[in-house]
Amino acid sequence: MRIKKTLGVVATATLALTTLGACGSSDSGDTSANSSQPANIRVWLNGPDTPQVARDWLKKKFEAQNPGSTLTIEEQEWDGLVEKLTTALSSSSQAPDVVEIGNTQAPTFTSAGAFADMTSQLPALGGSDLLPGFVDGASVDGKTYAVPYYAGSKYAFYRKDLFAKAGITSTPTTMAEFVQDGIRLKQANSTVKGFSGYWLPGQDWHDGVTFLWDAGGDLAVDQGGTWQGSLASPASVRGLQTVQKLFEQASGAPKDGNEADPVTPFCAGQVGMLTAPGWVMGLLADPKDGCPALAKKVGVFAIPGSDGKPAPVLLGGSDIAIPAKSQHQELAQKAVALMLSDGYQKILAKNGMTPAKTSLFHLLGHDESAQATIAAASNAKLTPAAPGWATVEGSRVLEDTFSGIAQGGDVATLAKKADDQMNPQLN
Repeated sequence: MRIKKTLGVVATATLALTTLGACGSSDSGDTSANSSQPANIRVWLNGPDTPQVARDWLKKKFEAQNPGSTLTIEEQEWDGLVEKLTTALSSSSQAPDVVEIGNTQAPTFTSAGAFADMTSQLPALGGSDLLPGFVDGASVDGKTYAVPYYAGSKYAFYRKDLFAKAGITSTPTTMAEFVQDGIRLKQANSTVKGFSGYWLPGQDWHDGVTFLWDAGGDLAVDQGGTWQGSLASPASVRGLQTVQKLFEQASGAPKDGNEADPVTPFCAGQVGMLTAPGWVMGLLADPKDGCPALAKKVGVFAIPGSDGKPAPVLLGGSDIAIPAKSQHQELAQKAVALMLSDGYQKILAKNGMTPAKTSLFHLLGHDESAQATIAAASNAKLTPAAPGWATVEGSRVLEDTFSGIAQGGDVATLAKKADDQMNPQLN
C-alpha cells in the first residue's frame, strides 16, 4: 500500500528545493574537472515501465561508445520520489547522473534550479520534433532543463466477451454511453465478488480527471499569474459528480485504493473495463505475470467525450534530466542522447509507450491499440503548469479528495476543501 505523505514532509521537501534553487544559478553550470573522464554513470528509472530490453540496450550501447565507463540503472519507486530526489539532488556526493521524473513533477524541480541547463542540447536531441508540452513544462525563462522520455495517453481496455454477456453490441460513442456501459457490466456480473464494470480505485484522480475535463472543469487555473484551485467550479463539480456515480454504480475497486496494479484484478476476472496507458497490454499478455488467455479477449478504444470526440485524458509520461550536481555532465549528456535516439525510442514504442519525438509515432504501428493511442493523444491534456504542482501531488490532496468522493462524501464540500489546500501550494 502507498504510504501517505504528510504536509510536513512535503513542506520540508519544498523548503529544501527552495534552498537548492538559491544556489542553483551558480551550480547549474558547475561540472567536475573529471566530468568527461571514465566513470560509472548512475541512471535513475522509476518503476517497471521501462522494459528490460531497453535497459539492456542502453547499458550495452553506452559502455561500447564510452570505453572505461559503465552505466548502472537504479530503479526507484514513484511513491516518495519527490522527497528522495530533493535529498539526492542537493548533494554532489549523492546525486545520480541522469534521472527520470514525471512530467507533472518537472516544473517544481526546474524552477528550483535542481537540473542542469539542456537548452544547447535540444537541437541534437530532436528540437521541434520533441513533444512540445513536455518541453514547455520543463522550461523556465527560455531555458530548458529536462526533455521528454516517453508519453502515455490513456485509453479503455475492455473484455469483448463480457460486453457480449451484458448485451453491449458496440463500444460507446459518447461519455453518457461509456458511463452506462460500466454500470451495465457491473450489473451483469453481480455474482463476481469485487467486480468492476469500470475499474476505478478511490484514489485514482489520474483517470478521474477525464470526467472533470469532459464536463468543462479543471484542476487549477492561472488567474493573471497566480494559480488557483478550480475543483469547486460548477463545471468541475459536475464532472466530479459523474466520478462519484462511477464509484458507486460501476466500480468495485477499493474506495481507498490506488491504480498502481490494474493487472491483478483484471487477470482475476474482476474487470470489465479499465483505462490505462498502452503498455499495460504487454503486462496483460506477459506469460509469467499476466494472463495471456484473457488478454486475447481484450479490445481497446479511446474514451469518447460528451461531444462524440475523444475525451480529454491525462497525457502522462516522463522527462529525463541531468542533475545540476552530477559530477559527470558530459557522460550524462551522452546517456541522454542514447535515450532519445531512434533505436532506443523504437524499443519503447514497441512496448506501447508514445515516443518522445512526434516523427516516431508511426512506430506504434497501425493495429487497434496504436489507433486508440493516437486517438487518445489527439485530445490529451497535461496537469497545470503551476510552479508548485509537484508539491500538490506530494501532499496527496487529490488522492484524498477522490477517495472521499468514492466513499460518498459531499462533492462540493470536498472540492472546496481541496482548492483551499492547493492554493498556497500551487505558487
